[in-house]
Amino acid sequence: MNIRRVRFDHPDAVKLNDEVQAEYHLRYGEGGDATTLDAADFTPPRGVYLIAYDEYDRPVATGGWRSQDLNGEGNEDGDAELKRMYVIEQMRGLGLARRILTALEEDARTAGRVRMVLETGTRQPEAISLYTSSGYEPCAKFGYYRFHEESRCFAKRL
Repeated sequence: MNIRRVRFDHPDAVKLNDEVQAEYHLRYGEGGDATTLDAADFTPPRGVYLIAYDEYDRPVATGGWRSQDLNGEGNEDGDAELKRMYVIEQMRGLGLARRILTALEEDARTAGRVRMVLETGTRQPEAISLYTSSGYEPCAKFGYYRFHEESRCFAKRL
């Protein structure tokens, strides 16, 4: 796999974002994740967006982080918020999500962030398994879905 930094508005990022949004809609309804994201959120050094490409240069997995600091949505100073982790269905189970997660953690640490945080949901048990097996622990809820029953938030010191 070839993992590359791209802009969040890169055509391949848009394509994969549309796919993950469709999957969120299947699992939760409501049209997908309504969290507001902007391409500038993932511009280094305040964030990064990665895409993994296969040997045929097809985009197959994605993920990003964006800086968050103390705010009214439950974040703390120094947070890096994980967003849009996704692996296309045909490539699941090959360790791509873990590779992207590791690269994102390293990048956030290098950028001076002290804690990686993420929000997922009860209808994504495979995501919860990935994060807990990677050292993430439940934390206080934050972000757009912090009041939703199915929301689960996790954090890991970088």
